[in-house]
Amino acid sequence: MNTQVAIETKLTSALKPLHLEVENESHRHSGPATESHFKVTLVSDAFSDLTRVKRHQEVYAILADELAGSVHALALHLYAPAEWDADKVPDSPNCRGGSKAESRGLA
Repeated sequence: MNTQVAIETKLTSALKPLHLEVENESHRHSGPATESHFKVTLVSDAFSDLTRVKRHQEVYAILADELAGSVHALALHLYAPAEWDADKVPDSPNCRGGSKAESRGLA
């Protein structure tokens, strides 16, 4: 099973979304990985009583295996049904790379 399908399957099973989009954005980022950057837009009743931080923590727990593996970046846009506006989902930022030399100012 590829990473995108695994993400979709796990989130659907755990959160019963009213709306779910999982976009593989790896092609927009630096490096050779093909399944490393994803954008998730998810609307679920499960988020109605949770803060944004708790929503993110819930998704991180569900996707722990993927985050420990090939997934380098995960843009999360998580909404309760009353908050959902399809026209206001932000674009993901461009990747700044993962080079340790760059992060230390050596590149």
